[in-house]
Amino acid sequence: MTLDSYVSLGRSGLRVSPFCLGAMNFGEDGGIGCGVAESERILRTYLERGGNFVDTANFYTNGHSEKILGDFLAARPGLRDRVVLATKFFGNLHVGDPNGGGAGRKAILAQLDASLRRLRTDYVDLYWLHNHDWSTPVEETLRTLDDLVTAGKIRYVGFSDTPAWFTAKAHTTALLRGWTPVTALQMEYSLLERTIEGELIPLARDAGMGMLPWSPLKSGFLSGKYTRTGGAPADSRRASVLGTPSEAQYEVIDALAAVAEEAGASPAAVALAWVRGRPGVTSTLIGPRSLAHLEANLAGLDVRLTDGQRATLDEVSAPALNFPADLNRQTAAMLKYAGATVDGLRTTVYPPLLESTTRY
Repeated sequence: MTLDSYVSLGRSGLRVSPFCLGAMNFGEDGGIGCGVAESERILRTYLERGGNFVDTANFYTNGHSEKILGDFLAARPGLRDRVVLATKFFGNLHVGDPNGGGAGRKAILAQLDASLRRLRTDYVDLYWLHNHDWSTPVEETLRTLDDLVTAGKIRYVGFSDTPAWFTAKAHTTALLRGWTPVTALQMEYSLLERTIEGELIPLARDAGMGMLPWSPLKSGFLSGKYTRTGGAPADSRRASVLGTPSEAQYEVIDALAAVAEEAGASPAAVALAWVRGRPGVTSTLIGPRSLAHLEANLAGLDVRLTDGQRATLDEVSAPALNFPADLNRQTAAMLKYAGATVDGLRTTVYPPLLESTTRY
């Protein structure tokens, strides 16, 4: 697979690359990103390889990420319209201003105008709500976003890091009122973080939303840099913030390393290939801080895991899901089909039914 093997973003007419270039690390504000020159090298290489999907947020590196993208695109006339450009709102960049962030109408309009100025464009292809704003009516947020679609300032709406119940409520409200629906979700998902399989991935698949996992390498834990014997990588400043893997996480890391050796690929490439192949996943976010990181991530497009390798990773990383997800998965077929074979699935019989054929 290559970056120009485009996929549809959920139930929409928007086509995007299977790996989305996350620009969270563009800019050195905050101390862990990369400079302008390296950011532009990463961006240029991604686009030259056929990538068309770039994602950022208004507060990434204090707004510098958006500015780097805007300056790069403005210097290349005609490129902007060939790129699917996404950014997010919610983060407040104005200390002490209660309306500087969040999902209220005043906040959204001001945040979008500021993002468009930094991005040096007059529209955003995909505009993400970056978090759940519990203090703002969802109708206010949705109507504002729909107005922006009508005005041509944004094209599609996405939600990031929002609870399943809130996301479902928002999507249903939008559909019932004829407003722009939620086209895609952006959620953390990796071999070390699979709990969205309980509610959010089923919601996305049922509603036709694209799913974009972020942190598919779990902040570098799955990159191959962390080992039981070697510990954390040399970037002590980053490691001091993120910590080190737990014993349970090292079990997954060890299994990943074994599969990677068998597949002849790096742990990072295998971890990305696993995420890319999961049910419901549309495009996977990668967030390189260097050109070398980008190349290492793109290698994940070439990895083909066998059924056995995938089963090994599935088993060692199996999550404990919130009630009633596991109960539903374990007993639904047994209770529903009572031993019948349906759609190729052979089911078992609920034990009390074995004791008697009497029906009351």
